[in-house]
Amino acid sequence: MAGIIIVMIILFSALVAGYQAINRLINPEPISHLGWLIAAGVIGFIGNEAVAVFRIRVGREINSAALIADGFHARTDGLTSLAVVAGAIGVWLGFPIADPIVGLLITVAIFGIVWQSARSVLTRMLDGVEPGIVDEIEHAAAHVKGIDKVTEAKARWLGHKLHVDVAVVIDESVLLAEANLITAKLQDELFAHIPALAVATVRIVAPEPQGHHHAPDPFRVNGKLAQGLLEIVDTADGERFRLRVSRHAEGLSAAVAIKRDAGLEQHALFPVAGDHHLLQSVEAPAEPHEFDAELVLSNASDSERLAFKMLEPAGHHH
Repeated sequence: MAGIIIVMIILFSALVAGYQAINRLINPEPISHLGWLIAAGVIGFIGNEAVAVFRIRVGREINSAALIADGFHARTDGLTSLAVVAGAIGVWLGFPIADPIVGLLITVAIFGIVWQSARSVLTRMLDGVEPGIVDEIEHAAAHVKGIDKVTEAKARWLGHKLHVDVAVVIDESVLLAEANLITAKLQDELFAHIPALAVATVRIVAPEPQGHHHAPDPFRVNGKLAQGLLEIVDTADGERFRLRVSRHAEGLSAAVAIKRDAGLEQHALFPVAGDHHLLQSVEAPAEPHEFDAELVLSNASDSERLAFKMLEPAGHHH
């Protein structure tokens, strides 16, 4: 509210300055004591500009739109004093019409300040943020290794502090502990890039589905030989079974056995790029992706079969 009042005062100053300039064009008045007038104008400009610079700088440091607008108000007073100096010099040089013309030019400049201040104050009142804030969020994410994409970046002002909410996509092969480290690094980068930041919330979201892939809900593995998540994922080579394990026994082997009408459909799962926490099938499971199956786990000393069922999402049955 304070910012709006200051903007209205600046607007009133512009209207008064414009009215006086036009009035002097229509009804010229002689100007006397030019030396004193110039001296007073110079002193007034220097004093008001010093106050304006101080208020604007402090306002930006504490992210106060009202204080920044107040600084621009002081600047309009300085511009008015500068107009007096310019007009007096013009009259002294023999151009009496210079005073109202300079007044009109200063009026236009003040209207520019009104627009700049009003836009800043109204944006803040409507919980808006400067476009550069969102760009800075994406720039901070680009500094963090492991983030594939920023899918959503939102920010809002609460008082003089900024609250940010970011949704990112992280490689699905990354384990939970590593994913938490990645989000913590992003939070550190956000605080480093945005000084006004008070709260940074980072959410991990699933990547957008590509093409026609409509995967069934994954199966949560909780056996004595392994714990993790088995799912059908869309890869560059097509759909594949993928098992991500957070804990597994030494020398683990895994396979999926699907019960089909024509018999068993089997898919062995192999480590991806030597990563024993990420196992994947070589071939795609046959359609439809709705079946009863078993996850077969074994090592040199033990084995187990974990039964599960996969159901296709509603509307995507074959």
